[in-house]
Amino acid sequence: MCGRFSQYRTAIEYLEALRYDKSIESGIDPAPIGRYNVPPRSRVLVFFEAANGLRMAKLPWGYQPWWAKGKRPPAINARVETAATSKFFRDVWRTGRTLVGADGWYEWVKDPVDPKKKRPYYIRLRSGEPMWFAALGQFGRGDCTEEQEGDGFVIITADSDEGMLDIHDRRPVVLPPDLAREWMEPGTSPERAEEIVRDLALPVEAFKWYPVDRAVGNVRNEGAHLIEEVDDPAL
Repeated sequence: MCGRFSQYRTAIEYLEALRYDKSIESGIDPAPIGRYNVPPRSRVLVFFEAANGLRMAKLPWGYQPWWAKGKRPPAINARVETAATSKFFRDVWRTGRTLVGADGWYEWVKDPVDPKKKRPYYIRLRSGEPMWFAALGQFGRGDCTEEQEGDGFVIITADSDEGMLDIHDRRPVVLPPDLAREWMEPGTSPERAEEIVRDLALPVEAFKWYPVDRAVGNVRNEGAHLIEEVDDPAL
């Protein structure tokens, strides 16, 4: 996963796709999020369960434990093969399972005509529905709703299956609604959480991908035109 995705619907639309029927602790902004080009380090709406129900927060896309600060930039992804056991993520694996509502993500592929150039592709569900990225992060579940130093999140990635390898060898772990709800429940055991993301994510057959304009490569560019299919992406 190259580190760019879209999150343009309303929070209500994501929750409807999640089929969430418990109480919602935080208020819901009815306006569309309207982000078609979400880059790392920016603030992203995430969903997680707290003591009194579902909570939403805009957290920085990037995380590192306190002891790693200054040693390298915050991570934006966590490999599913090692996230549960690595020193870097093992604390948030137990306490920070969260979800990122998204509509699709981008990958860059070498242009067969000119290998020095890359063509961006947009990947979404064939159904056109919102999708749920499994994520890990540091955030407050208790009474404190204010953001604390070090709060942030990473998206969990896995090997791409046959068929998507021509786009990229890694992809975000996308969960169906029932497993997405189970993933973020504080009572889900670490062992069950690992089973969910390692073995039960949506298969490659659930996705569609197509080329889009190279304008998405500039983080300053925004708008629905970035996810429209093109025959020859503009330079």
